[in-house]
Amino acid sequence: MTHVTDPIGDLLTRMRNAQSVRKTECRAPWSRVKEQLLSLLKAEGWIADVRTEGEGVTREVVVQFADDRPQLTVKRMSKPGRRVYTGHAELRPVLQGYGIAILTTSQGLMTDVEARKRKIGGEVLCTIA
Repeated sequence: MTHVTDPIGDLLTRMRNAQSVRKTECRAPWSRVKEQLLSLLKAEGWIADVRTEGEGVTREVVVQFADDRPQLTVKRMSKPGRRVYTGHAELRPVLQGYGIAILTTSQGLMTDVEARKRKIGGEVLCTIA
């Protein structure tokens, strides 16, 4: 097993690759942040379902894609080599409000809309359209 330096980027790439070959689901190694990010995407309606399988070091997160949705355009913003932080005043709507940005803030993971409403900034993990 290889060591991944950017687990969030790895998850987003797995999702992008799975959708490009028309798979209905994709699997990735589990982490708490990944599970929170995916449950946020589910709550916003971007993916159909998310569940965890296995236990211990073999635990995986399984993403079920929505049939009625087009392929997601996922872009990693903050990377290990270049972190992207923004305040609530600089947060702009993604795709004029049709997409979302996911931020990690002092109050947990949230969308750009929620962060603007609560007036808190943070690290922009990714944008989804």
